Amino acid sequence: MNPHHIVVANVSKVFQTAERQLVALKDIDLEIPQGQFVCLLGPSGCGKSTLLNAIAGFAPPSSGRILADGKEVRAPGPERGMVFQEYALFPWMTVEKNIAFGLEIKGMPQAQITAKVDQLLGMLSLGDFKQRFPKDLSGGMRQRVAIARVLALDSPIMLMDEPFGALDALTRRNLQDELLRIWAELKKTIIFVTHSIEEAIYLADRIVVMTYRPGTVKRDLMVELPRLRDPASAEFNALKRELGQLVMEEQQRHHNDELRMAAVD
Repeated sequence: MNPHHIVVANVSKVFQTAERQLVALKDIDLEIPQGQFVCLLGPSGCGKSTLLNAIAGFAPPSSGRILADGKEVRAPGPERGMVFQEYALFPWMTVEKNIAFGLEIKGMPQAQITAKVDQLLGMLSLGDFKQRFPKDLSGGMRQRVAIARVLALDSPIMLMDEPFGALDALTRRNLQDELLRIWAELKKTIIFVTHSIEEAIYLADRIVVMTYRPGTVKRDLMVELPRLRDPASAEFNALKRELGQLVMEEQQRHHNDELRMAAVD
């Protein structure tokens, strides 16, 4: 196994609009070992989701290379499972059928599908909801189903784009704890996009702070706090202040850019 599960090598991403060229990412270099939990942190517009989509294979970089398990990423692949903020469930399918969908597409025998789905229903406390439809579930329960559907495919890499951003604080913390438990049990490599500093510190082995456009790596740091982490501890809050300063600098750059553009218009 390549010690670097994911390699992002000198990646840039440029979008061309009718009016101008937009450089979303510039010269990103990251090496992520197997089993690491990485959070991409930064203000809106810093390219977090653009980088995640490039790693997923949805939006290939304009230059540079991305490797997953030593193979160049050119398109989505089964080794990279994606969890979106919007849940992306099939509304006409039950919870059970949503989780089983990918396994059926792969042609797995029905007995194995049933066993796998039952395992995941238990792991994510969804057993009592297996015959429900997404419309009958809370936001937190829908996101559990979305996570279960990715886990069903047994992808070694999980890519998560602000998956808890639309949830209330209590549900969010419960799902954070659930995700940490699953990560510890299944040893997945996780890249998790968030704009919440507290969420990044609570979850991550490593936090990559990105700059406002063009998105580059401003700071790449390991989180040395022991798990489970206490958001009320002095160490947690010291790191929160340090990261808050970095993010605030980028938010100020964003604000200054908007003022300059308004002046030109």
